[in-house]
Amino acid sequence: MATRTVPQSESATQAALLVQSLQELFVQQLEELSRNAGSPCNLKPTEWLRDEGRHGGGVRFGIQDSPVFGRASINYSAIHYDDLPEKALGSATALSCIVHPRSPHAPSMHMHISWTELRSGRGYWRMMADLNPAIPDDGHRVNFDAAIGAALGDLAQAAREQGERYFYIPALERHRGVSHFYLENHSSGDFEADRALADAVARAAVGTYILAVEEGQGRSVSDDDCRRQLAYHTSYLFQVLTLDRGTSSGLLVHDQNDVGIMGSLPGHVDPELLASWRPRLPAPQEKLLDALLAALPSANPAPVTTTTKRALAQAVRAHYSNHPEALAHQASGEVLPPTVDNHR
Repeated sequence: MATRTVPQSESATQAALLVQSLQELFVQQLEELSRNAGSPCNLKPTEWLRDEGRHGGGVRFGIQDSPVFGRASINYSAIHYDDLPEKALGSATALSCIVHPRSPHAPSMHMHISWTELRSGRGYWRMMADLNPAIPDDGHRVNFDAAIGAALGDLAQAAREQGERYFYIPALERHRGVSHFYLENHSSGDFEADRALADAVARAAVGTYILAVEEGQGRSVSDDDCRRQLAYHTSYLFQVLTLDRGTSSGLLVHDQNDVGIMGSLPGHVDPELLASWRPRLPAPQEKLLDALLAALPSANPAPVTTTTKRALAQAVRAHYSNHPEALAHQASGEVLPPTVDNHR
């Protein structure tokens, strides 16, 4: 059996310890939430290897179609090129978390914490936390904003502005969610202080999010609520697959974790609604949307299964391989990370 190797640098080791502890915390909190709701569940671990483990890999904990969660994916990865000194990237260590609860009144949430270390020795953190409700609730938003803002301190305003820019969907003239924080290329020069900041942001996001789900899932659900959730999930998939630079970069770098990278997708979408947005896209992105629609099952709602995730990943990869100029249409904050180039 292949062995998953780990980065050898001290900073990457410390980053890995941090994000693994955060992964464990979030998994425990989600499982406890399910138990308290009367629906005990265990998030299933799945390991994946990069180049048969020679360049690392990761493990994700996931669940789908439970009484509490439509989809949840808590992904840890640690990639390195310790044996390839010609690479610009030394290592990349990350935790990416996406949760889509079953109740339309419980918001979705995305969180990403990562440490990137270049061969030159320079390193930086990426921190993202965003709240994404199908049916917005001012109380959930205020609590999330306050918790993340307090964790970020003086950096909160810059992170909010960058998040609002990154998660805007031009074709729909709206943002993906109601609260967006994003720090890219962050390094104060004090690794331990930055590591503590990443820890504080993640714990603030997890803590307030669990409370929002607990509160939201107790509300009654109408047919209209379910329709609103399906429409929102469709816009979520649209944003991830046509705009999210992190998703497309991961798919362009390698094809060894397509299901994990597609872990951010909700369980069902409305293909007719998705197709209705085609005229709003700049060329050649309408071709990407056509490929995504072809990859989805013909049913409506269309289930986003494991097989579908692989087909969607292949559609995105093929599109940007054939139309590299289309990457200019993808979302960006104030800093554009050269993720794909760093892996070459």
